[in-house]
Amino acid sequence: MKQTFLNALLLLTLSLATSCQENAEHPDTVASVFVPAQPSYADSTMWHIALNDTGTGADVFYVVSTWEFDWHTDDGIVSHHADPSNPEHRSDMDIEISQVAQYMADGNNFYAPFYRHITLNSWATLNEDTINRRYFEVAFVDVKNAFDYYMTHYNNGRPFILAGFSQGGKSVVELLKTLPEDTRSRLVAAYVLGYKVTPDDVAQAPWIVAAQNSTDTGVTICYNSVSDVKYVKPIVCESNIMCINPGNWRTDATPAQLHDTITVTLSPEYKVLVLDGYDGSSLPNILDILNVGDYHGVEPWMYSECLRRNFKQRIEAYRARQ
Repeated sequence: MKQTFLNALLLLTLSLATSCQENAEHPDTVASVFVPAQPSYADSTMWHIALNDTGTGADVFYVVSTWEFDWHTDDGIVSHHADPSNPEHRSDMDIEISQVAQYMADGNNFYAPFYRHITLNSWATLNEDTINRRYFEVAFVDVKNAFDYYMTHYNNGRPFILAGFSQGGKSVVELLKTLPEDTRSRLVAAYVLGYKVTPDDVAQAPWIVAAQNSTDTGVTICYNSVSDVKYVKPIVCESNIMCINPGNWRTDATPAQLHDTITVTLSPEYKVLVLDGYDGSSLPNILDILNVGDYHGVEPWMYSECLRRNFKQRIEAYRARQ
């Protein structure tokens, strides 16, 4: 798993470096904006699916993070969204999805849609209004359509897990708000990796409840990782109200050992995980807003074995309570 983790980081770094170069070569000098066509989730190419449940697992609906920078069409029009019809964009997203599926799809049926996620440049505006407008008008339309298609055509009344990283974590929070009661009754847990849950989120959806241990169900697991609390990034952590330590599944400051050399301690005040003994210098600097003092780029990988075990624990607990 350590080599898988390193491979994922290498692929991510190469992809970001290439995208940065392309973005630098095509400055945003045009007023019009290109929005890619809405994908159809009846098209199998819009999904990464792995069916591994032999009778004791659940479904996992996974939403990928942000992979594209702003890009330009052949006639020079800028786009602030990934294009799922573009094989290169799907390939970028699948780097993360295929790596995550190695543990999330272990004994489970795994479904991850390709969607028109907003670009890294959109996040770099640090403007919540801009981010939310681009996200809700396009990206979340796709995520919600994909989830509805999954529920209608794939779920068949089965228990399911929601999971997502970064922008995908935001999507998990927003999907939770839309779930009717009968659907929520089948939710094993929701995993918000590298993003936040705010008081406003919970006010809109009181059923978004923080996990307290390793086996409670219908709950939300949320965490962000930093080297020091001074590096908490508002764009992913501001006003966050919940955090749990995947190393020991506690919500207090009891430290956990990870990979024998890393100590993970939850800050109850800042609702983040503080890592000691981890060298994050290999992480790519993302537009000076992420992977600078924080460990955003490793949220799905650093704790992968903890998450693999915990998926099984919570699924077993869910089935035992039925």
